[in-house]
Amino acid sequence: MALESKNISREEKKDKEFEERVIHIGRVSKTVKGGKNMRFAALVVIGDRKGRVGKGIGKSTEVPDAIRKGIEEAKKNIVDVSIVNGTIPHETIGEFAAAHIVMKPAANGTGVIAGGPVRSVCELAGITDIRTKSIGSNNPNNMVNATIEGLKSLKSAEEVARLRGKSVDEIK
Repeated sequence: MALESKNISREEKKDKEFEERVIHIGRVSKTVKGGKNMRFAALVVIGDRKGRVGKGIGKSTEVPDAIRKGIEEAKKNIVDVSIVNGTIPHETIGEFAAAHIVMKPAANGTGVIAGGPVRSVCELAGITDIRTKSIGSNNPNNMVNATIEGLKSLKSAEEVARLRGKSVDEIK
């Protein structure tokens, strides 16, 4: 009996590894001959607060099923984020469709200055200090995609040095 409690499956460990946040639940109706069909689309972001974050959209006739499907998709779309001392290494602009997210590093203690979906993505990625500004579209899906695109484009000083074939001191 004691052995059973210690044997935790790989899936259960993965579930505990990530924190989930539902960003938006959209109600979609389709008019058919017999009336209206209602469905739900859930935009979900997951992250481990250690530099990994993912986004997924799940669709179903029931909200819990849509959220579950969104979480499953988010686990397949995880990206690594470069974080230096709780903030991002340099300024960047994430662009997706008509959404533009300007992200700037912030001093220690500033906190996450971001609105709505951008805040959730930054917090779940493990960023503790950042300043952001959303320009253009305020569609939650596009804002999340733009934020993730911006975070994917970040490179640490070590990565840049390795790409250029120089030492970190030469770059700084």
